[in-house]
Amino acid sequence: MAQKIYAWISLWFLFTAPLMIWDAGYCLMRPASMVGGKLYWFWKPYELYGMVDYVYGVKAWEDGDGFASAAAILNLLETFANIGYLVGTHIYQTRAAPLVGYTGATATLSKTILYSLNQYFCNGCAVGHNTSFNLFVFWIFPNIMWMLFSGCIMWRLGADMLNSAEKAPEKIKAK
Repeated sequence: MAQKIYAWISLWFLFTAPLMIWDAGYCLMRPASMVGGKLYWFWKPYELYGMVDYVYGVKAWEDGDGFASAAAILNLLETFANIGYLVGTHIYQTRAAPLVGYTGATATLSKTILYSLNQYFCNGCAVGHNTSFNLFVFWIFPNIMWMLFSGCIMWRLGADMLNSAEKAPEKIKAK
């Protein structure tokens, strides 16, 4: 039986992969990607985001805070899994694709929850200075979207994998 293909999952992974690579590049190329750096032109929007979320800002870099760079490595691993899902689903039609996509979504959800909990337990040390509007628009809403889509992808692909696993004994008996 062919696996189900969900356009919304493919579109989410296709949309977010370049975003995650761009974000990881900013973090891993610091200080060259920051204001005054040779590569700043490519990451100019991060000047604003560094003022919203201090983890991305100059001070965190100068203080040697490694959280953004560590998260960037996870971004790359998640992106690798998400692209693996796309290739496995749309090019090779491999049965492993749902597991790969589930793994990528799990990593994204886990990292986003960790990042959010870190802010909660440090009393908003990197984002608490924002106005309510800026906090919602630039930090809360995007994080909700990452968690919502990742959770829905896990639910959908997990349900499909469970359904497939439950049907496997029936197929064996039929032979």
